[in-house]
Parts: sequence; structure tokens; C-alpha cells
Amino acid sequence: MTWIMPAAVVVPAGLAVLGVLTARVVVAARALNREVARINQQFRVKADSRG
Repeated sequence: MTWIMPAAVVVPAGLAVLGVLTARVVVAARALNREVARINQQFRVKADSRG
């Protein structure tokens, strides 16, 4: 019965850590997507300028 109290503290703390890490991954993925889109646009502009 004594294991219930520590588990009640550890489980939400672990879920909070996972939530923070998930948010960081989402932010990094969005930043990477913007960077790839910017580079892709640069290649398109360069290809268009060549004719």
C-alpha cells in the first residue's frame, strides 16, 4: 500500500516530462519544416533564373 503514494507522484511527473519533450520535438519539427521550405524556395528561384 505504501507504493501507491510514490506512484501517484512519479506518474504525473513522468507524464509532464513526456509532455515537455513532445512539445520540444514539435517545435523543432516545425522549425525544420520552415528551413526546408526556405531552401526549396531558394532552389526554385535559382532554377527559374537560369531559364
